[in-house]
Amino acid sequence: MLLGASIVQDPGPVLAGRGITLRSAAMADYPAWSELRSASRGHLAPWEPLWALDELTRAAFRRRVRHYARESRDDLGYGLFIFAGGYRLVGGLTLSNVRRGVTQSATLGYWLGAEHVGKGYMAAAVGAVVPFAFDTLKLHRIDAAVMPANTASIRVLERAGFVREGLARRYLKICGRWEDHLLYALLADDAGRGGGGA
Repeated sequence: MLLGASIVQDPGPVLAGRGITLRSAAMADYPAWSELRSASRGHLAPWEPLWALDELTRAAFRRRVRHYARESRDDLGYGLFIFAGGYRLVGGLTLSNVRRGVTQSATLGYWLGAEHVGKGYMAAAVGAVVPFAFDTLKLHRIDAAVMPANTASIRVLERAGFVREGLARRYLKICGRWEDHLLYALLADDAGRGGGGA
């Protein structure tokens, strides 16, 4: 690939929810993404792994876009950006660690810019990705892990029908510390779907 050449990628899924659209990240999203993440750093940092020194650079974003495209192409994960009104970036959502065979599952993760919290965007995004996971990807299970203090995230999961299954001690390294996480899951059967075929 020539330096400066554009990244050619499969556009991936485009999902619609109540007032939001989800689609794959593109290099054209970099200015909005870097601005939103920078402005929201204090809000996001307590719930995320430590940010790399080059976290908000164009080069780091390019690596992220390539990673998402590769994961999607290989059915290993789906990184989606959330847009309000079809054009304003408000956050992101991932279905990662897609496992096939006897498992047929994936892990849900998400983030919202600080100014967009409490407006129903994440509930709408999760509501849009669940049918994609079960009806299109034919998954059997969606897992999610959340720190006990993250009550807003817990509300999103529980309103979407996720069931709390237990506590994983020192489960993920968040903001430089190993943190306990509550484990949640939603099954295709819970969502009234028969998905999960091999």
